[in-house]
Amino acid sequence: MILLFNYRGRDLPGRIGSIATTTGGRTAGLGLERGVSQEELKMKQVSRYHPLLVTLHWVLAVLIIAALAIGFFVLAPTPNAEPQKIGVLRVHMAGGMLILALMVIRFIVRMWTSRPASATTGYPVLDRIAPITHYGFYVLVLLMVGSGYTTGILAGLPAIVFGGSGAPLPPIFEIYPSFVAHGYIAAALAGFIVLHLLAALYHQFVMKDALFRRMWFGRRVYKPSPNSDSAL
Repeated sequence: MILLFNYRGRDLPGRIGSIATTTGGRTAGLGLERGVSQEELKMKQVSRYHPLLVTLHWVLAVLIIAALAIGFFVLAPTPNAEPQKIGVLRVHMAGGMLILALMVIRFIVRMWTSRPASATTGYPVLDRIAPITHYGFYVLVLLMVGSGYTTGILAGLPAIVFGGSGAPLPPIFEIYPSFVAHGYIAAALAGFIVLHLLAALYHQFVMKDALFRRMWFGRRVYKPSPNSDSAL
């Protein structure tokens, strides 16, 4: 077996550009050059998030706030005996399914695209809390959808709301523990949204670091990461 090392002139000393393995006259590329390129891509920093991520962020913001508003101000005060409540539940449950699908897509896009460096407040404790609250959104949304659809299954809502069975809604939903949890999770999610908004306003108008620009459309300027060993 013969190992052939090919160094590119632009690489730093000691970095392997590509490795090929020759066995019995046949050469199989190990693809390390491609691996290096992916690593360098992850080290890139940009001035804005990917346009698809920006779109998903604002669409999800509208959908989640709308779903919470419908739950708190329309569904909660409406008795289950009211016929129009089934139509509102249909919109609410369909919105929940859409939110879950878009959250999954958003998570994948975030993991696979370059993003700006983490914003800093100048306070180490707050900077450490920021990623916890960010991923807390994902957890709370998943719990919201899970508790909501667990309630739907226990109460037989798919047949009533989407199947047109004509059966009435249960007298109350509070008899289902999943519904009680759904309400508490909704309150926690609303609190997270308020904190997120206050933090964004603090960055924008107190620190004046133009945080909103990162999550809006425009030219994405690539910047070298502090962890990279050369300008990209």
